[in-house]
Amino acid sequence: QLTMSLNSSTLLNEEKSQGLKRTSECLESLELQTPSSFQDNPLQQLRLASQEVLEKAKKSGRSKCPRCSSSRMFYCYTCFVPVETVPTKEIPTVKLPLKIDIIKHPNETDGKSTAVHAKLLAPDDVTIYKYPCIPEYKEKRHELALVFPGPDSVSVKDIAFHLQKYSKKGVCDKDDDCSREPLLKQAKIEPKEEEENLNECISNNKGEGTRLKKIIFIDSTWNQTNKIITDERLQGLLQIELKTRKTCFWRHQKGKPDTYLSTIEAIYYFLVDYHQEILQENYKGQYDNLLFFFSFMYTLIKNAKCCAGKE
Repeated sequence: QLTMSLNSSTLLNEEKSQGLKRTSECLESLELQTPSSFQDNPLQQLRLASQEVLEKAKKSGRSKCPRCSSSRMFYCYTCFVPVETVPTKEIPTVKLPLKIDIIKHPNETDGKSTAVHAKLLAPDDVTIYKYPCIPEYKEKRHELALVFPGPDSVSVKDIAFHLQKYSKKGVCDKDDDCSREPLLKQAKIEPKEEEENLNECISNNKGEGTRLKKIIFIDSTWNQTNKIITDERLQGLLQIELKTRKTCFWRHQKGKPDTYLSTIEAIYYFLVDYHQEILQENYKGQYDNLLFFFSFMYTLIKNAKCCAGKE
């Protein structure tokens, strides 16, 4: 009997030890998660409003959209409003330094898109268009930029310099085709002289910001972007690339670099860089709440995967 008791005690201790080991492994798997590690996870450093309202909504389950009565979790991705269990007054509002247009591919699944996060959290500054119903941008190209990686894309810090080329007093007249012939060749201006002229123009117009008034994002899978990016209405726009940020998106597409961001990540990181590089102000979390829903869902999904043993 004593032997059996000792064996039982030993088994209980082993089971307890195994349980602690599994818990430890689960926590370790969170630290080793991809695409970004737990230690380097920028979402951990965000200055966010209380997410208690989302915790309560999660426990309550799906709720009705106040406009279309569809059953949704947290928000309605077709009406761009929170559901009944998520009071609007408990959702943070972010004021942006410029306007944002999001061009959504018609085949992009509404429920999988993070673009709606921007509309929910910055409703006065964000407009979502479903392609092909988009504005004509040509006449405003001296105050617009498109966030999209490409051979001619530039970094955020170079926006001011390059936008001057699209202004009426810059390199291209508004009715000219900028891709046809650079003014440098037309007027035979020395490269150094052209750069000095543009820098002087930028300096003289510093009070006007960079003339950048609106930034455009494409919301689609990377395989679907070609149809939109080749649209004639987007040709000739200055393109911006965010090269140094890594995605935390749980639906990251296989075979694509981890610098290819989800829409809400791209918006957030662009604004952070814009604030520091262009406005030249210290960043103190002014736009962090743009990731209010994203960060909550990220943690929710990662924890669920860990507990299910899928990490």
